[in-house]
Amino acid sequence: MKNILDEIVEVKREEVKILRRDFTLSRFSDSEHFDSDCSDFASALSKSGVISIIAEIKKASPSKGIIREDFDHMEIAEIYHKSGADAISVLTDKTFFQGNISYLNDIAKIKSIPLLRKDFIIDEYQVFEAKSNGADAILLISEILSKTQIAELSDAAFELGMSVLLEMHSEGQLNKIDFTKNRIIGINNRDLTKFKTDLKTTELISKKIDNDVILVSESGISTKDDIDFIKSINVDAVLIGEHFMRTENIGDSLKRMKRYCQIND
Repeated sequence: MKNILDEIVEVKREEVKILRRDFTLSRFSDSEHFDSDCSDFASALSKSGVISIIAEIKKASPSKGIIREDFDHMEIAEIYHKSGADAISVLTDKTFFQGNISYLNDIAKIKSIPLLRKDFIIDEYQVFEAKSNGADAILLISEILSKTQIAELSDAAFELGMSVLLEMHSEGQLNKIDFTKNRIIGINNRDLTKFKTDLKTTELISKKIDNDVILVSESGISTKDDIDFIKSINVDAVLIGEHFMRTENIGDSLKRMKRYCQIND
């Protein structure tokens, strides 16, 4: 029986066919962003004395539907910049998350912090597309990729100067990952097949990963108690989207979360 992740990957395969039909790799290099130097994603996520925040721009999700009705990607990006986000994640998937690659391109024109393209990347063309639209980093999801694909897509990103946030949500993915190459690991607390969320997923998997890897906890983080729990684990950064998208005052919410993320020695 197919789960939502299987359905998403099927749609992505069709999107990649269209992308490969309409673009050449050399055409991507003609974009205004392609030759721009990438911001240092790793440094943004590994600041001393604080848990860094990747603030996400997300209009909808398959499990929750529309998350923010008054959605304006540029307004949200400006608020994130002004309110102290360490990096911004931009959902670019159209079909399931109502995102758009154009959001990334628009925000890249005003960015002063790293931009992460968050999508279901399964092909090299999507990596080039990310760079040509201003991404400093891409998300790769280990659950939808083989060990070989993870290595090849990571190499493609690195060759373009981008970073990779390699995401996993189960211990079963550990054997796919070369931790000498993939140094930024995201642990998704939401099971992408069932959409259940449990912060203990980060705790469980983090114990299996070396301390010198940059670790990002993703999904299900909205309260001071959540951050306090994250502080008890070896985590460098958090990715927060839905919480900010649902709040009335995004800026105040982000500033409050930043206070929670201060680490007192």
